[in-house]
Amino acid sequence: MKSGRLFVLAASLHLLISASWTSDLFAQESTLRIEITEGVITPLPIAIPEFAAGQANSRQVAKDITAVVAADLTGSGIFREISASAHLATIRNFDDPVQFSDWRVINAEALVIGAVRLLDGGRLEVSFRLYDVFVGAELGAGQRLGGRQSQWRRIAHRISDVIYSRLTGETGYFDSRVAYVAESGPKDARIKRLAVMDYDGANHEFLTEGEDIVLAPRFSPSGNELIFTSYRRGEPEVFVMNLSSGESRLLIPNGLGMSFAPRFSPDGGSVVLSLTSAGNTDIHVINLATGARRQLTTSLAIDTAPSFSPDGQNIVFESDRGGRKQLYVMPATGGRPARISRGQGQYGTPVWSPRGDQIAFTKIDRNRFHIGVMRTDGTREELLTESFLDEGPTWSPNGRVLMFFRESRGRDGAPSLFSVDLTGRNLRSVDIPGFGSDPAWSRLRKP
Repeated sequence: MKSGRLFVLAASLHLLISASWTSDLFAQESTLRIEITEGVITPLPIAIPEFAAGQANSRQVAKDITAVVAADLTGSGIFREISASAHLATIRNFDDPVQFSDWRVINAEALVIGAVRLLDGGRLEVSFRLYDVFVGAELGAGQRLGGRQSQWRRIAHRISDVIYSRLTGETGYFDSRVAYVAESGPKDARIKRLAVMDYDGANHEFLTEGEDIVLAPRFSPSGNELIFTSYRRGEPEVFVMNLSSGESRLLIPNGLGMSFAPRFSPDGGSVVLSLTSAGNTDIHVINLATGARRQLTTSLAIDTAPSFSPDGQNIVFESDRGGRKQLYVMPATGGRPARISRGQGQYGTPVWSPRGDQIAFTKIDRNRFHIGVMRTDGTREELLTESFLDEGPTWSPNGRVLMFFRESRGRDGAPSLFSVDLTGRNLRSVDIPGFGSDPAWSRLRKP
């Protein structure tokens, strides 16, 4: 059975519930669980009635939070929301007993109820519970989350993460951000700006003004910095941006050559990138604390697009040292690389899964582009997409979804962002204002 290929219901499983940001969540015996394995997808029917409003002026935010939770869960492809028009019951009071027969008759297998209260000082409090409808029991303890009223979307995403985790046993991915290159204008005069947003396209913010060409933003593990390539001084150079201050600094001193394709190490203490000097492109790693630089490859070929394994022990990269672009893995300290890609066509932009079990890549074969995944030894290659141009995969924090950019014929080369799960069936466009390329998913945000 292939992990990550099927969503089925399993009975009488013990679900360990954990979340670092709450003190009242604990392990409970559960009879409802979604197991991720291989086969046909059967989304779990879930009812999410509108959260109860504690005051008249909290009705809109209650409605908005309910909508975001529903969009998160259904967007994962694992859940199917039962339409509110089919509900026989209305949740008016969070503490009223649940009449499970009303939800069983509409074939709901899970039920989420919630309540929203506005507090003094612009604060917000949201309570919610998750139920196994068939058994008629709560799954774990209810929770109460708080924050500023302006943070209502983040609170909704955190609720979704808890529900996802309780029903799958895996970490969610909704309370996360995506950095990307926002593009506008005709192809021959394209303006490119760094932008950041919530994973679903909300809370969009431009980070640069578009005076310079920018490429390949990547989050630091803390989520407080972005590393990216810029042509602000005429040739590609790597910069690090502090997301709080908006200030950027050059990573490599002048005169060492062109630098590009950077990524942080898993601990955030170093950066791996490509450096072109004297006509040769190799992989280098830079210690951010000391500035010390170490060259990892010495091939006469073009070695680029490096990505650390989540334990920091290995690096995957692309190289044409074998005559065409293929994927190679080497120790993070350098050493003899081992080729892992073996199929037809060319491979590039490899990214190690945060789970450590797979590597995502771009593949070009017979003039078609694909986003695919393979085991870290190159076995069990699977192609998830196919189009005129798909490129630049990035992993969700839980390693179950990929985001990438796609260009279609007849759109003046205008790219759009898409996501796809590991089944390849749940392909979705990402809502952004305009065009976009080079997405980079952050880790889950800290509360």
